[in-house]
Amino acid sequence: MRTFYFSVITLLVMAFSNAQSNPFDLNKDHDAILVKDVSASAEFYGNILGLKEIPNGGLPDHIRWFQLGDKVQIHLIESEDLPEKNKGVHMALNTNKLDELMDFLKSKNIHFENWPGEAGTTNTRPDGVKQIYLQDPDGYWIEINDCNL
Repeated sequence: MRTFYFSVITLLVMAFSNAQSNPFDLNKDHDAILVKDVSASAEFYGNILGLKEIPNGGLPDHIRWFQLGDKVQIHLIESEDLPEKNKGVHMALNTNKLDELMDFLKSKNIHFENWPGEAGTTNTRPDGVKQIYLQDPDGYWIEINDCNL
């Protein structure tokens, strides 16, 4: 009986701690970024990163939507107002095909670098994750790593 009560208490504690870490069950839906030329950006996100373009919900043509494998979306919005870019402020994606992606980027002459700025190579974070950084046509930084979430 003691084992039963201990198990019940353990389950309750686990349920309560999980509820506290994300009490509203929030999940990522999309990121929206301002771009100068939505067609050029759509070319990059669709043909270089290989993201699937999806319907934009009936919005005007200056707004295009792309979807990642986990259903998270990126919304491209054409605008003259572009924010300042900084490598420390970036979108991060992961793949188990980082080496293949790097070969593809090299074949397309797409510049990528590691965190210190060395071209065409990765760096390894303290947790063992390899990463590269590249910029989209508007200069937004994108980290791509081999982290297995």
